[in-house]
Amino acid sequence: MPQTQAKSTRPFLPARKTLAALRGAIQECQGCNLYWFATQAVFGEGPALAPIVMIGEQPGNDEDLRGRPFVGPAGKLLDRAMEEAGILRSQVYVTNAVKHFKFEERGKRRIHKKPSSSEVKACWPWLEAELAAIKPKIAVCLGATATLAMMGPAFRLTKERGKFFNHPSGAKVTATVHPSAILRAPDAAERHAQYRDFVADLRHVRERLALETMQPAVRGAS
Repeated sequence: MPQTQAKSTRPFLPARKTLAALRGAIQECQGCNLYWFATQAVFGEGPALAPIVMIGEQPGNDEDLRGRPFVGPAGKLLDRAMEEAGILRSQVYVTNAVKHFKFEERGKRRIHKKPSSSEVKACWPWLEAELAAIKPKIAVCLGATATLAMMGPAFRLTKERGKFFNHPSGAKVTATVHPSAILRAPDAAERHAQYRDFVADLRHVRERLALETMQPAVRGAS
């Protein structure tokens, strides 16, 4: 087991930062201690020139085992919400702020554990490189961890949710909740209300993209 925590994953990035090169190199990343426990790193997935990038927190148990982002329950909810909002997942690149699954073991179960701010900071070079390669028009932060990675600790999701901000990557950045937060709602009524608001946020993303591109780049844009 590693005894020290590296400050950054940057030394593990390839010289040529195409998506293919990044995807190939990330399995060798030891820039933070999370690599020691996870099954594998989970890189982003989607079109190389996607107009929208959606950024989650980290892989979950299903993603860690399958090596693909957003394939578990939260991913299925995201798929459904995007469809209702008029956004095709095939036109969206999905990734996470942290590329390895952080968890604690409870019996035979692996329970999600929130990444620390230092782990988010350490993994930032991978996300930064993804954004530089894709050059999306809009980046959507799903939840507080993605928001921390993209906008820093002073940004307040509850206050700024749904607004659009300029970002050094060149993308317009907006923030909403993570689909997993909806799944954790205490009852059906609350889940329905949170899901409705989430779909509304994604509709605003679709509308903003239409303004940015001046053409219906996603289904249902007007």
